[in-house]
Amino acid sequence: MVREQTIAQPETEVVVQQATLAGRRFRIRDHYAVGREKVREFARATQSRHGAHHFEPDARKLGYDGIVAPPTFASVIGISATRALLDSVLSHYDMSQILQTDQVFELTRPIVAGDRLTTEIAIESIRQFGDNDFILVTFSLINQHGEIVQSGSTTIVARRGVEIDPSITDTVENIMMHTRPVTVGDIADPAGGPLVALAADGPPGGRPAASNEIVHTLPDFDRLSAGEPIPAATAQVTRGDLANYAGVSGDHNPIHFSDRAAELAGLPSVVAHGMLTMSLAGGYLTSWLGDPTAIEKFSVRFSGFVPVTPEAPSTVEFSGKIKSLNPHRRSATVVLAGSSQGRKLFGRAIAEVRFA
Repeated sequence: MVREQTIAQPETEVVVQQATLAGRRFRIRDHYAVGREKVREFARATQSRHGAHHFEPDARKLGYDGIVAPPTFASVIGISATRALLDSVLSHYDMSQILQTDQVFELTRPIVAGDRLTTEIAIESIRQFGDNDFILVTFSLINQHGEIVQSGSTTIVARRGVEIDPSITDTVENIMMHTRPVTVGDIADPAGGPLVALAADGPPGGRPAASNEIVHTLPDFDRLSAGEPIPAATAQVTRGDLANYAGVSGDHNPIHFSDRAAELAGLPSVVAHGMLTMSLAGGYLTSWLGDPTAIEKFSVRFSGFVPVTPEAPSTVEFSGKIKSLNPHRRSATVVLAGSSQGRKLFGRAIAEVRFA
């Protein structure tokens, strides 16, 4: 949540610390085991209805032994990685003053149930604009075979020098979910924390995975043309959907479930998670393609939000068009748009996809 109070200048030691953080690389100490039921839960929470997200026979039709995670599933792993950064090397920022502005996924191959993924993250840059720090964090997900299956980046904005009213802090703490990570003080942990520092100038620890060349898309590539629209569609979001997504994704920001928290943040009501709206857009794109594994890159810049009242569902409207075609690769660049109650949700939403 962001609520402006008295603005103070950042202390010199904080500015120095920010300057030394850019370029630092880390590995999450523990791997992430991708479970079949977790994939199904995420698919249900994001209304991703393709059969490959739920049933092995449908996944095998696409060439995979385990069910296939939706294109934005890596956000579940990313939330844990970002939290590890904020709990350690970025601990001088106030968690209540952090927002996400951009998200990019580059999918060499889909995440599949049974994968064991190691996460490497890097703080690429910290740019200061007024009282805001724009922190660009990149990531690589490396599977049990040493292959980089996905990579990408996220940009978060953290406010500096903002004095928070103690009464607001107390209110937020009373409604926040209790998700404090297990620390060395709780159990004997000889590893000494969730992050392992890596050499700043080293490459990611894995090798690029060989992408699956076979996709099973529905549109006939030879009949597509640049500028052609994609059939529009809608999705509905309720307060129950927000509660479910918060639990499945690990995004426990109270503006997504508490009217009081939303009010303190200056919002008209509880609002949907930005990553939920991106995931719904991914599902919309998958419905048109007919194959979630055909998405090679998906990037969004968030610019709006979906208010969700307790009385009725909120409707999200999606549309898109083909920006360009590559006949040699049989691929396309697709521009997506999303809106709710007349509010534009994405400043930019672009996907790179390939066809059979």
